[in-house]
Amino acid sequence: MKQTKWILACVSLMLIAGLTISSCKKKAADTEEINTSVDNASAEHITSDVTTIAAQASDGNSSLPSYKTASYDQVLAGSCATVAYTAGSPVITVTFTPGATCIDGRNRSGSLTIDYSASTNGATHYRDPGFSCKITSSNYVVDGNQVNIINKTVTNTTPLGFNPASTQLSWSIKEQLNIVKNGGGTINWNCSRTKYLLNTSDTSVYHGPSRPISWSKARIGHEGTSYGTSASGIAFNATIMNMIIRDFGGCSLGGRHPIIQGTIDFTPSGHPTRVIDYGNGSCDMNATVTVNGVSHPITLP
Repeated sequence: MKQTKWILACVSLMLIAGLTISSCKKKAADTEEINTSVDNASAEHITSDVTTIAAQASDGNSSLPSYKTASYDQVLAGSCATVAYTAGSPVITVTFTPGATCIDGRNRSGSLTIDYSASTNGATHYRDPGFSCKITSSNYVVDGNQVNIINKTVTNTTPLGFNPASTQLSWSIKEQLNIVKNGGGTINWNCSRTKYLLNTSDTSVYHGPSRPISWSKARIGHEGTSYGTSASGIAFNATIMNMIIRDFGGCSLGGRHPIIQGTIDFTPSGHPTRVIDYGNGSCDMNATVTVNGVSHPITLP
């Protein structure tokens, strides 16, 4: 009898130990998968910011001083960058001052080059239908993270002669980049996206072809897909299920404009699909990652 009780006790301890080990492994796996989702969110913001900086620089390229003084040109870069523009040249270079803090509170260094020589319809500004630019980076670093743009093309796909009251400005974005994180590991990220100026009909935002877009009032939406590998080497695929939105005019947190709305179906290789939910429009840095019906809060980078 004593021997039977001893055996049962041993079995119970073994089961408890097994459950503990299994629970620890599950928690470690959950943490790793959530970190993979955060890596994707980080790439989303970095690539969106690069596009916005290129838009600001190229949309106001007819007058270099306006980039430094007009409110529509100071959404992200502002006084932390200088812009090299020569009349008649299709190449613009934005160079960031090392150690300077940009308007959004991020530290940037290195440079971005915007070459719009492939534009059609005589387009010379980001707002012009047919405008197409290739964006490259040189030693571009954001908050200690090295951002290497391997290939990035942004093309204005808005119909020529469009009516802004009924048609939104739109751009096609094709991109391949990697982000060497200052905490270790490299994110590889590829995307095929469509970007929309959601409030094109607002005449205080889009002023027609003769004036730059007032980016400080812009409401931006993205649709499309992405794929790549996380900093820990996990491959993933992502699809925007509900348009992800940034509101430069309605949501500014210390100069930052986070994604405030939309959902992404995010699938790491060998794992179930989880949903990254940016919320329903509240101005905050919060999002959730839902895995197998369990939601985990995350703070956006």
